[in-house]
Amino acid sequence: MKMPMCKVLLTAAVALMAGALSPAVNAEDIPKSWIDKDTGHRVIRLSEEPGSRSLYFHQNAYSADGNSMVISVDNPRGIAVVNLKDGTVKRLFEDPDAGILFMGPASRDVYVTRIEGAGSGEVVAKNELQQPTEVLAINIDNGRVRHVATVPRGKIHSINKDESLLIGAFAEREYSIESGPRHARFEARYEATGKDGKPLTFAEAKEVRINERLEARIPMEMFVVDTQTGEQRTIHKATDWLNHIQFSPADPDKIMFCHEGPWHKVDRIWTMNVDGSHIQKMHTRSMNMEIAGHEFFDHSGSRIFYDLQTPRGEVFWLASVDLSSGERIWRHMPRDYWSVHFNISPDGKLFAGDGGDEEMVARAKDGKWIYLFRDEPINDVAGISAPDAASLIKPATLQAERLVNMADHDYRLEPNVTFTPDNKWVVFRSNMHGPVHVYAVEVARAQQP
Repeated sequence: MKMPMCKVLLTAAVALMAGALSPAVNAEDIPKSWIDKDTGHRVIRLSEEPGSRSLYFHQNAYSADGNSMVISVDNPRGIAVVNLKDGTVKRLFEDPDAGILFMGPASRDVYVTRIEGAGSGEVVAKNELQQPTEVLAINIDNGRVRHVATVPRGKIHSINKDESLLIGAFAEREYSIESGPRHARFEARYEATGKDGKPLTFAEAKEVRINERLEARIPMEMFVVDTQTGEQRTIHKATDWLNHIQFSPADPDKIMFCHEGPWHKVDRIWTMNVDGSHIQKMHTRSMNMEIAGHEFFDHSGSRIFYDLQTPRGEVFWLASVDLSSGERIWRHMPRDYWSVHFNISPDGKLFAGDGGDEEMVARAKDGKWIYLFRDEPINDVAGISAPDAASLIKPATLQAERLVNMADHDYRLEPNVTFTPDNKWVVFRSNMHGPVHVYAVEVARAQQP
């Protein structure tokens, strides 16, 4: 995000600092820019329309030149492009049955799905899509729409570096873990009752529904689609629940995927070559109730990062493994720093987290913040190393800086933090003012809180 954006927003920011604009506003009067009084960091609203969302934390939303970002919009449903140089937003595409996938890493195309009935909400909660999905590529400059392929059934997850292959998965039969249409302000709808017949909390209901899906052991296939010919081929079969599939941002033939389910119950994180060979587990549990998940590549594609807890809900780490050297680093954090999702800056120097509420796995008492993290290695005392130090896990700690107070955010909508390509802003979605909008907070502090 370049300096011109700050210039565009200067008038609003000056008015705020002068006391002319209050952050406590009605939903009809959501501020465009403010300084968070608790952190001293500038926050801006990138979206213009309520119901706008940024992408899931590991899906690429940014153009290759770093000047544009794609977001989803509602009423009517479609896609918009945010110009990160001047802050302007333009609607690019409208279709009630369309859904945004990701920005192409090499082209100027955003990839979009069209699924009949999606606009009505009938298929939103269905994880095992059985109806055809049309994949489109839309140029963000001129709006030109190109048909890429029609997938008979299944969900598209990712695209490789050179945009030659899409990857996805389908199940042999439909299974819905959600209980109905989603509320406009939230991410998902999970409902279940406990043994006492009383409704479970959102987090507990999600756990129950996910476990039920895992235990169904529905046969699944992972597939790739040639973006030039539309040809589809299967590369992996399993009765494990295949999810969270990601192409490496550097190697067009390397895939990461997960075995979905309650994290303490599954071996979650795996890599594989695009031909289905060389399947490797990335983390091996050494403790009962140990969990690892919400995995993502760094921008170089050389390391995989993930949320690690030893055991679940008690001891918290941001862990990484180097795919070439095998080096493992575990970065410890206190309970309140735990985040639903973590992410890493393009230059690899900073981390961000989107926090969490008291109901979530960390049970944080004061965790509703957007965080900036810096890792600090724990070095050998007096330079004296263990004989096998090079082969051991390297410990570190995460040092946190709070960026945004999320006290008014309902975490049934996950904020999904990402860094802008210039490393200067952290983008997230929030319902803190009522309707969902896309925001960005400046990494550099504007003033002392």
